[in-house]
Amino acid sequence: MSGTSYVVVEVGEDLVGLDVLQVREVLAEQPLTRVPLAPPEVVGLLHLRGQVVTTLDLRRRLGLAPGVPAGRATDVVVRVGDERVALRADGVRDVVHVEDADVEPVADVLPHPLAELARGAVQLPGRLLLLLDVARTASPGAAA
Repeated sequence: MSGTSYVVVEVGEDLVGLDVLQVREVLAEQPLTRVPLAPPEVVGLLHLRGQVVTTLDLRRRLGLAPGVPAGRATDVVVRVGDERVALRADGVRDVVHVEDADVEPVADVLPHPLAELARGAVQLPGRLLLLLDVARTASPGAAA
């Protein structure tokens, strides 16, 4: 059987999975430069070893209310094509391996924008893990 490993990220009361092959690093909340007139999910730009990285609020991206006090979030830097994007989340829990056969489709039952961003879901012990399409999730304005 084949499968994929996912970084398990906390977003509010929910858990979402990001393909580990697209995650480059996990950082404590970084200082940001605000971007005037940017879409609401773009919380700013961070400077990461000489590179400017767009930072998206994962709560807003998924249509959830804001909730993490400043200074307590986690920035998950992902690579999509040649670009890096930081996804600001409440925290990172673990890395789990998911067999392809265990992934259930969810697009028909999820509200917008989750339906456009989800690849599927898998049952963890006591919790449901929503698997996100990293490329779509990291594209500001797409499916929002």
